Amino acid sequence: MALSPVAGPSTAGAYPARTVVLVEGMSDQRALEALAARRGRDLDAEGVAVMAMGGSKKIGSFLHRYGPQGYDVRLAGLCDAAEEGDFQRGLERAGFGSRLARADMERLGFFVCVADLEDELIRSLGAASVEQVIEAQGESTPFHTFQRQPAQRGRTIEAQLRRFMGTRSGRKILYAAMLVDALDLTRVPRPLDHVLAHV
Repeated sequence: MALSPVAGPSTAGAYPARTVVLVEGMSDQRALEALAARRGRDLDAEGVAVMAMGGSKKIGSFLHRYGPQGYDVRLAGLCDAAEEGDFQRGLERAGFGSRLARADMERLGFFVCVADLEDELIRSLGAASVEQVIEAQGESTPFHTFQRQPAQRGRTIEAQLRRFMGTRSGRKILYAAMLVDALDLTRVPRPLDHVLAHV
């Protein structure tokens, strides 16, 4: 659902979506939308908006706008392990509880990737399948060149693949939906699976 994060008055019932899923960036958004499509779900028709915030530090303002003090829609979210604290503090300040553990966050519909979305997808697919996706995109040569860099020698191929995804602007976004499309639907990463099931 293509909705502006700042459109309209901040009043309960005024927002066109009934549920907002808050994610850090566009790659998370693309991955969730791709998984929903593979599961035969039409998020627009269901009134579910997946919203890329542009970073975990913005969680507080988004919770204020869409939570009980704002549009008062149902909320869920997805973040990387390194940003779990930002989400936890944001939820606490927005009145969703205190001293929230990860299990508490999950009950609220907020799930944590370990370590991040790319790591989750690479582990679920396996390195060989990820390399096939990279080859299909015509990026095998850049990836093999990257592997030969001194900083990458001695690292696992999974670590190399994860780092490669972040070496060029837009690459994470490019591969997010492709990796989800390559998934065996019985091996969907837990955070992706659970946040989508929550909404």
